[in-house]
Amino acid sequence: MLDMKFLRTNPDVVKENIRKKFQEEKLPLVDEVIDMDKRYREAKTRCDYLRSQRNTISKQIGGMMAKGQKEEAEKAKAQVTAMADELAALEKLEEELSGQIRERMLVIPNIIDESVPIGRDDSENVEVERFGEPVVPAFDVPYHVDIMESLHGIDLDSARKTSGNGFYYLCGDIARLHSAILSYARDFMIDRGFTYFIPPFMIRGNVVDGVMSFAEMENMMYKIEGEDLYLIGTSEHSMIGKFIDTILTEDKLPQTLTSYSPCFRKEVGAHGIEERGVYRIHQFEKQEMIVVCKPEESREWFFKLCQNTVDFFRSLDIPVRTLECCSGDLADLKVKSQDVEAWSPRQKKYFEVGSCSNLGDAQARRLGIRIRGENGTYFAHTLNNTVVAPPRMLIAFLENNLRADGSVAVPEPLRMYMGGRTELRP
Repeated sequence: MLDMKFLRTNPDVVKENIRKKFQEEKLPLVDEVIDMDKRYREAKTRCDYLRSQRNTISKQIGGMMAKGQKEEAEKAKAQVTAMADELAALEKLEEELSGQIRERMLVIPNIIDESVPIGRDDSENVEVERFGEPVVPAFDVPYHVDIMESLHGIDLDSARKTSGNGFYYLCGDIARLHSAILSYARDFMIDRGFTYFIPPFMIRGNVVDGVMSFAEMENMMYKIEGEDLYLIGTSEHSMIGKFIDTILTEDKLPQTLTSYSPCFRKEVGAHGIEERGVYRIHQFEKQEMIVVCKPEESREWFFKLCQNTVDFFRSLDIPVRTLECCSGDLADLKVKSQDVEAWSPRQKKYFEVGSCSNLGDAQARRLGIRIRGENGTYFAHTLNNTVVAPPRMLIAFLENNLRADGSVAVPEPLRMYMGGRTELRP
């Protein structure tokens, strides 16, 4: 959510930013907010005046009565009553305008970083850098489910019976590999100075409103019927929500956190949930990284977080690349975002395995996350990035470590979590 003062004084900048995101239908909201804000401030000024006058006159009434000025006192009482009626109407108007302003401010997109490329959708994202040499082996690489089934590691048929499409049973070596990757990701981030968390897997509606846009919520979140609780789509939601209505001192910053959670997503608007596959699913697990920092440090942390994911995948010898998300592909709260994509030898192309985002002070403004410094309080900046999200990452892992005989090599960093195993065999 933008600073109201910024929008009021820079309406053309806000409108140009909306155009850069190809959301022209939102342009009228800027003028509507400015008009409502003007009326709100006028009402507030009038309310403050009426309260002051009412208090002054109320004190005078006692003196009038003491002096026997009953007629004057009655006139003053009538004046106070009229003021109270006008004040009640204006306070109601204030509340209505405040709600209408917030409703519109929540859908006006954040100001994107000047480095963000302009484009309509993800087809116009820009490759930044490649890490590792993408290899296409001399043998055919099977579909990832076929690899898992050859290792007796997945049961999609049973999952469809119990839960429907978009769910799975992992078992045996594949289930163990899944856990090993998450354990390694946890220790990888702890070794980089991040504090490990296991957060709540459900959050209240006001936290959902604080961490994401309404459109994202509608497409992603599962609501618990009859309760003000939602299943999280990523641990970022509850980890940023942890700081709601908090004032942090500068000496406590940056907050560098890494968190594990299951994630639940409706995937509304996705191109179908695969019947055979674990790329786009309703339930998965993820290791996340979150940073809350001073505004002047968020740009540096953005690149640090992105590099952490690159380093994690390269430690497992998986080639990756980074993509700069264009303006039209950025969610409304984001200032800047880069996707990390892993190489798929089977498809001979890269596919998304993580996303690093700088949200500026948008989430902090919605949730009331402030920093106290020498010159007063100000809003924090928040960032998040995926360390790893199996089972999607398993696709990249299995394809890049598959051998011609159908066995799968286990890289050295994972062996301690796999009981010393160096390979998986059909």
